[in-house]
Amino acid sequence: MREFGYERAFDVSGAVALIGSDPDARFLGGGTNLVDLMKTGVERPALLVDVRELPLDRIELDRDGGLRIGATVTNSDLAAHPDVRRHYPALAQAVLAGASGQLRNMATVGGNLLQRTRCGYFTEISRPCNRRSPGSGCPAVGGKHRNHAILGASEHCIATHPSDMAVALAAFDAVISYETADGPGELPIDGFYPPVGDTPHIETALPPGALITGVTLPPAPVAARSRYRKVRERASFAFAIGSIAGALDVEDGVVREVRLALGAVASMPWRARAAERVLVGGPASAEAFAAAADAELAAAEALPDNAYKVTLMRNLIVAVLTELTEEVSR
Repeated sequence: MREFGYERAFDVSGAVALIGSDPDARFLGGGTNLVDLMKTGVERPALLVDVRELPLDRIELDRDGGLRIGATVTNSDLAAHPDVRRHYPALAQAVLAGASGQLRNMATVGGNLLQRTRCGYFTEISRPCNRRSPGSGCPAVGGKHRNHAILGASEHCIATHPSDMAVALAAFDAVISYETADGPGELPIDGFYPPVGDTPHIETALPPGALITGVTLPPAPVAARSRYRKVRERASFAFAIGSIAGALDVEDGVVREVRLALGAVASMPWRARAAERVLVGGPASAEAFAAAADAELAAAEALPDNAYKVTLMRNLIVAVLTELTEEVSR
């Protein structure tokens, strides 16, 4: 591990200034991803700026029903908060599915959004990886890719984004706030993670040196009837091989509103807009849910060892929407 400096920031402007003074500096929240990558040599910061003491640890419900979540809120506090559980249950479920209690106690909302792929080629610095070393190649395409992307990938990278929390945030149109030396800014989550294309090393649309300060969830009454389902290769805490955040509003057997986001299928949380368009205004039936899933997955480009994900995700979409329909009818 490279020798590094350490500074603790107590205000947002001070934290941003510290990062701006050193291009090799990194913000440190819970460290549950960054420190692991430092141990393997993927990350080699010269300076860590600890942001855990910043006044960004509150969760507040707006008068209009939206939710504001500070960047240093821990995953444990997010999952346990009564307003999150009441108004956005899929978000609470996603966070609880994401890691053990010990990790949730350390990990922060801002850090969760910025966690990097768990592709084995990315974390093994002796191997080429376009995400880590642009232009070096993507050995996963012809190598081990069982857990890799089937949507939105390219020949340059087929890694998936590991966050469970971000999948639920994508379903509910989260907006991410940040601070730079030039002032504050915002990014909708559907623009936060750029398409992988031929620049997989550009993992977010954040400006250089930006500090995430919070996440806002706009009012979404449909989110109160939502759930998160995660499939993994073992029952203990592990990264998803497929997941879904879904919310559904049905009246007289007709879908009035639906939100769907998929996880572990792309380099970003994948908002299933094609499926949503098929469903709205149509019947809330297993046949309609299957047709919507097929519409979304028509764009899938699977490789030999991850083709199972197409069937897996189709079944997940149908199952979760069916469960939500039954819940609404009770």
